[in-house]
Order: sequence, then C-alpha cells, then structure tokens
Amino acid sequence: MPISAATATSPIAPGTATTKAGRVSSLDIVRGVAMILMAIDHVRVYSGVPAGGPTIGVFFTRWITNFVAPAFVFLAGTSAWLYGRKFSDRSLLSKFLVSRGFWLIFLELTFLRVAWTFNFDFQHYLLAGVIWMIGWCMITLAGAVYLPRQAVAAIGIALIALHNLTNLFRPQIAHAFGPDGPSWLLRIFYFGGAVEIGKSGPPLLILYVLVPWVGLMFAGYAFGPITQRAVADRRRIYVQLGLSLTLLYVALRLAGIYGDPRPWDRHTLFSFLNTAKYPASLEYLCMTIGPMFLLWALAESWRGRLAGIVETFGRVPMFYYLLHIPLIHLAACVVSVVREGHVDPWLVTNHPVDPGPLPSGYMWSLPLLYLVYGICLVILYLPCRWYADLKATKRSKLLSYI
Repeated sequence: MPISAATATSPIAPGTATTKAGRVSSLDIVRGVAMILMAIDHVRVYSGVPAGGPTIGVFFTRWITNFVAPAFVFLAGTSAWLYGRKFSDRSLLSKFLVSRGFWLIFLELTFLRVAWTFNFDFQHYLLAGVIWMIGWCMITLAGAVYLPRQAVAAIGIALIALHNLTNLFRPQIAHAFGPDGPSWLLRIFYFGGAVEIGKSGPPLLILYVLVPWVGLMFAGYAFGPITQRAVADRRRIYVQLGLSLTLLYVALRLAGIYGDPRPWDRHTLFSFLNTAKYPASLEYLCMTIGPMFLLWALAESWRGRLAGIVETFGRVPMFYYLLHIPLIHLAACVVSVVREGHVDPWLVTNHPVDPGPLPSGYMWSLPLLYLVYGICLVILYLPCRWYADLKATKRSKLLSYI
C-alpha cells in the first residue's frame, strides 16, 4: 500500500514526545548515547590501547562501544520510516534512500578514508567500514519499501536469526569455495576480508559485511510505526522487547549451541560477553539491541539539560560522524607532539584496520584516553548544536544528506 498523503501528515498519537521539528525525542536521545559511546572506541584506535584485554578497564573500554553500531543501524531504519511519512508515494522514499546510500558509500571511500589515515595512499588501502555498510543497507531498503511492512519485518528477523546457520557448515563451505575462498560478492555480503579492485587496484578491506546488518535495518524500518503510539504503550513494548532479547542472549550463550561462532570459557565473565561482531552474530545483536530498547524506555521520560545535550548529538548523527573522526585524529597528533615532540609516523598509517605494529612505548594510559575523549565531546557539541538548529529551521534537501 503506498504511503498516503494522510499518513505523511497524520497527527502523532497523544503523549508522543517530539521536538519542534516533529522528531521523536526519545529516539534521538538513544542515538545520541550511541554517538557519545562511539567516540570512546575511535579515540582508543589512536591511543594504541588494544581492542579488549585482560584488565577490566581495557576490556570494557572496548566492550561498551559494541552497542553503537546495532543502535545506529536499527535506528537508521526507523528514521527512514519516519522520514518516508512526508512522501505521498513510496518511490520518492526509495529514490532518496538510493541517493543517500550512494552518497554515504562515496564519503566512506573518500573523505572518511583520508580522515582516518591522514594519508592519500589510496593505491594500497580502502576501507569498507560502518558508513559503507549503512549506505548499502539503505540502497537495499530502497527496494524493500515497496513490500508490506510485515514482509520487511519477516525478512529482517530471518536474516538476523538464521544467518548463523553458516557456522554449522563451515568445513563444507570452506571446501566448496576452494583455496581462493569466497568470491568478492560473497565477501561483501557475508564473509568479509580483502577484495581486490581490478588487477592493479587497491585492496578493499571489508570490515562490515551486509548480512545480518541489512536485516537489522529492515527490522528498524518495520518498527517505525511503534514510535508513533502513545507513550505508555510504546514504553511497554520497549521494555518487553528489551528484556526478551537480553534473556534470549543469556539463554543462547549458556546453551552454547547456536548464535555465535566463538566458544566461551565458562569460568570468565569476559568470555561470556565477548561475542562475534564481524560478522555480527545473533548473540551479539541480542546482547546489544536488548539493552538499547531498555534505554529507549527510560529515554521516554528523560528531561533536562543533560538530556538536551545528548539529544542534540542524536539529531545530527552523520554530521557528528564526519566531524569526530578528523577531530579525534587531530587530537591524537596533538597528544603525540606533547609527549614526543613530533607527530608519530604511526598516526598517519592506515587506521583503523591496518596501521602496522604499535611503536614501542606509544600506548596511552586509560586516564589519558578518557581525557582526550571528554575534550573532543565538548568541542563537538557547539557545531552539532548549530547544525541541529539549522536543520530544524531551514528546509533544504541537501541538509537531509548529512
């Protein structure tokens, strides 16, 4: 059924918390929390602190940021549904998703590649990161918007729940592919790894594959109408989903039969929490999306100055993302000058996936990591507030792309 003009302009249910621009405040708050947590891991990249480790501080510095990508992708799908209400025909939403998807892919391979590395060695390094993945998910969603919402939900849930069946047949899969492994298309869709672009082109390192992430965006899109219900109704749904998914994660992890390729040591909490992200396993998504829904329920009643600051970041996620990578990278260079008297050459290598060995004595302490992180957040707030106000007061199609 096409999106009708009445749907696009229909009043929001009583009790729905919105901003003056008609946005759902609680959604922006949850996304703002994700944006704030995301910066921790990206400061960690340049700090030399490993992605997990034997100490509580190091482990949880990385682990807490696991919640970011799932929330970002799910809410991107929900935001697509909310954005589509303004269109009288689904084809208009579809065209927007295609154009924005390709724009995100372009930004990933150009601006963000330079922002991550501070070098122009495109011949030897291209990264297919989270923005690349979101771009392709949007392009895929552009075709799915023509389907009934129930069908979009079913496809999304099936991709999330069933993709780990491949773990049960890994020996047969490896044998079927032969010594060269999966084709470039299968690497992009599910298996990841390096894809050679032409005979002499640069390797494209696939960090974020499409499955199951595209399923998560589909699920977020199908979830969109829930955000328009009355506060008490949708809060109840958020709590039910949050508790159910979190308990499902615990049950799957304890059973150890299905949902994650990594066996875990039953004597350590770290092992219990260390689920597979590349590709994102069912257990990983349950572990992260469950608490996201519980946070969303709390965000329905979160008010005050702090909530407003968090919401500001959540209203401009792409603008924040494009600013925070070069800012954090520049901050790391400043720290290097203060500590070493010069910018360490390691900082202009191929971050975040292939930077080479960490220089001896370079790694920051955790207090320094969090100090730089806090300073960067403070610096980011003013431009994000300016851009959020600009988007709220000025109607421009160009602003919807960032």
